[in-house]
Amino acid sequence: MLKRVAYDTSRDTSLDGVAAFTLPWWAFAGARDEFLQVFRAHGLRPGAGLEITPEATRLLQQSRRVAETYYAAAEAAPLPIDELTAGLASAGFARTLSDRQSENVGRMAALPAAATFSVPGAGKTTEALAFFTHRAEAGDRLLVIAPKNAFAAWDEQITECLPSLGAEFVRLRGGRERIRSALLADPRFMLIGYQQLTKVQDLVAQHLAQHRTFVFLDESHRIKSGVGAASARSVMNLSHLPVGKLIMSGTPMPQSVADLLPQFRFLYPEIPAVEETVIDLMKPIYVRTNKAQLGLPEVTRTLVSLTMAPVQQELYQLMRLEVAREASALLDAQGRQAFRSLGRSVARLLQFVSNPSLLSSQIGFAHQDLLSAVLAEGEGPKLDYVLRRARRLSREGHKVLIWSSFVRNVEYMASRLSDLGAVYIHGGVDAGSEDDSDTREGKIKAFHDDETVRVMVANPAAASEGVSLHRICHHAIYLDRTFNAAHYLQSEDRIHRFGLPADQQTLIEIVECAGSVDETVRTRLGFKIGEMARALEDSSLAPDPIPIDPTDAEAEDPEEYATGLARDDIRALADDLGRPG
Repeated sequence: MLKRVAYDTSRDTSLDGVAAFTLPWWAFAGARDEFLQVFRAHGLRPGAGLEITPEATRLLQQSRRVAETYYAAAEAAPLPIDELTAGLASAGFARTLSDRQSENVGRMAALPAAATFSVPGAGKTTEALAFFTHRAEAGDRLLVIAPKNAFAAWDEQITECLPSLGAEFVRLRGGRERIRSALLADPRFMLIGYQQLTKVQDLVAQHLAQHRTFVFLDESHRIKSGVGAASARSVMNLSHLPVGKLIMSGTPMPQSVADLLPQFRFLYPEIPAVEETVIDLMKPIYVRTNKAQLGLPEVTRTLVSLTMAPVQQELYQLMRLEVAREASALLDAQGRQAFRSLGRSVARLLQFVSNPSLLSSQIGFAHQDLLSAVLAEGEGPKLDYVLRRARRLSREGHKVLIWSSFVRNVEYMASRLSDLGAVYIHGGVDAGSEDDSDTREGKIKAFHDDETVRVMVANPAAASEGVSLHRICHHAIYLDRTFNAAHYLQSEDRIHRFGLPADQQTLIEIVECAGSVDETVRTRLGFKIGEMARALEDSSLAPDPIPIDPTDAEAEDPEEYATGLARDDIRALADDLGRPG
C-alpha cells in the first residue's frame, strides 16, 4: 500500500532492495496525508512500528509550518507600504518602487513563497530583489535560476537596486569542477541556467542544504513540463531546501491550466494540488500588473490572409492529410517518440506554408517532383508579402521586426534584406559583448543605434525573452507562428512594453495562408491566451487580429520543439486537417 502511494505520487520513486523504496522529499511532503492514512489503517505510530529520523522530523515540522503559512495567506493583510518602504531603505535598497510595485511587494512580503506574474516591463526583477531584501536575514544568499538571456537583466538590476552592497551575481557555469569551486567560495548572489542546473543539481542541493538560501525561478513557465522533463525535475528536487522562494513569469500557463501545477508545487509541495484546484490555490500567493495597469496604449493587430499558389495548394493538400492521419493515430496511442515525430511533421507543414524552399533540403521528402513544381511558382505568397512589406515600411522611415520560428527562414530573410542592414537573432547566435557585431547583444545594439540597420529578423524561441526594442521599433510582422503561446506573447512584448508614450501606435501584422494550418494555430493560440486571461483575470490578454485586405495594405528546445504542441492541439489538427477541402 505504501509503495502504491509512492508510485502514484512520483515517477522518481525507486526500489531500494526488496523491502524499501525512496522518493523525492517534495513528493513525499505533498502526499504525507495519504501516507498517514496507511499508517493509521495498520496501527503504526512513532515508537510502535514506525520510526521517523531526526532529519525527517525536522523536514516534516518545516512542511507543517509552510502549509500553515499558506493557509493563512488568504486572510493575511499585506505589509503596509510605509513599513515596507522604511525597511527597504534601511537595508540599502536604493530604487524607489512605484505604487503598483509597492502594492505587489507588500503582498508577497507576507509569504515565504510567492509568485509575480506581471507583464514584461512592469518591474518583476525589481520586485523580486525587494522581496529578497525585505525577507532575508543577515547573510542569506540568493540563487536565481533563469534562461541565459535573462542574466544581463539581473546584473543590471542588482547594481541599481542594491548599490551600497557592491554586489554582483556569480554565474554558475563552465562544468562541474568550475561550479563546485564557485560554490565553495560561497557567493551571496548566484545565477544558473535551467539546462546547466540539470548537470549539477546535486552540487546545488548540497550547497542549499548547508546555507540559508532563497531560490527564484525567472521565466518559471520553463518548468511547466513537471517531472517529465529533466530541467523541471532538477528544480522540483530543490523545492524543500530554500528558506524563501519566488516564481516569475508573464506567461505562467502558455499551454493550459496544468502548466501551473509544477510551478505551484515548487512553491508549496506541502499543499495537495490538481488541475481543477490549482488556479484557486494560486490566487492568494500571486501578484500581477497587467498592461492596462501600466497605462500602455493598445496594440493594433491585423491579419493578412493570402492564397497559396495553385501547385503549392495541391502539395499542401497531400501533406495536410498525412499530418491529419498521424495526429489521429497519436490520439489513440502514447509515447514520446510518436509525439516528437508528429512535432516534426507539423513543423514541416508550417515551414512549407511559410517558405516551400525549406523542404528542398529534407532527405526522403516523398513528393520531390511536386515540390520542384512548387518552387518554380516562386517563393510562396507569405514570404513574398513579408519581404515587400518590410521594404515599404523601411521606405516610410520605420524600423521593422520580423518573426519566424524557423532558423533558415530567419537567416534567409535577413540575407534578402541585407541592403536594409538586416540583422538576425536565433538560438545559434551567441551572447557576448555589444561591441561585437556577431553577438546577440551586438546585433541588438546595431538595430537600436544604427540608422542604416532598418530590419531585425528573429526567432521567438531565442529572442522572446530579455530583448527590449520598444523605443525604436513599432512594427512587427509574423511570417509564421506556432502553438507556443508563451513564445508568441513574449515576442509581442519586445515592442509593446512599459515606457511607450500614450500616443504611440504599435502595429503587428500576422500573415497567414487561407485554409491552412495557420488558421488552426490562430484558433489554438486564441484559446490558450483566453484561458490564461481568465485564470489571471487579465482582459488585456486577448490578442484578436482583425482581417485586412492585403491589396489595400500594399497601397530550437529539443525536448519540446518549436511547435509547442499540446494534446488538445493535436486533436484540433486531426479535426481541421482531416476535413475535406
